[in-house]
Amino acid sequence: MLYAAIAVVTALVYLRLGPTVEARSTVPSRSLARSRRIVIHLSALFSLDSFGGGFVVQSILVLWLYERFHLSVPVVGSIFFATSILGGLSQLVSPILAARIGLVPTMVFTHLPASLLLIAAGLVADARLAVTCLLLRASLAQMDVPARQAYVMAVVPPDERTAAASVTTVPRSLAAALPPLFTGAMLTHSAVGWPLVCGGLIKVLYDLLLLAHFRDVAPMDEED
Repeated sequence: MLYAAIAVVTALVYLRLGPTVEARSTVPSRSLARSRRIVIHLSALFSLDSFGGGFVVQSILVLWLYERFHLSVPVVGSIFFATSILGGLSQLVSPILAARIGLVPTMVFTHLPASLLLIAAGLVADARLAVTCLLLRASLAQMDVPARQAYVMAVVPPDERTAAASVTTVPRSLAAALPPLFTGAMLTHSAVGWPLVCGGLIKVLYDLLLLAHFRDVAPMDEED
């Protein structure tokens, strides 16, 4: 009920925004033209990352912590409170890091260790080590989000940004919806946190492919 109330308040805030917040320099294109190839490529990679993330949605992590380590609901709630705070604060560091090393390195070199920590959390047998891995992962895993969004907007013409945002977002949501169909069975048949391991491995593959394919693709305003 509180979540629904907050959503209503958010909607009212959006309704108060006028046309002055719109970009007036260009008219948004309804389709991709010049950037079609790169956007589809990025969309495929982002979908791979989301597919890996679908193995470790919060409900699965809660179930895993309960089944594996018998952690109580209040303890798990405290853990996710901490991981959410760390994830939110880490996004403030992302633009600072991107200004120093670039958008793609920021995405890869923060997301890759976070993926390795996710794998480690699924393999360790001690609850304290597993929670430590999850907390460390939370401090890194969200730093790629602002950099990823900025990179998509930077490699497409301004009039195609709206279409690019749609094409890179919708497939990600669909890809993340598939893994929860069988992650419960993975937890049932083994004490190892296989959803965490599988999700981490897929995310590692995403990081390596992203670095290999896009480390030399500069934003349009930096191509010269």
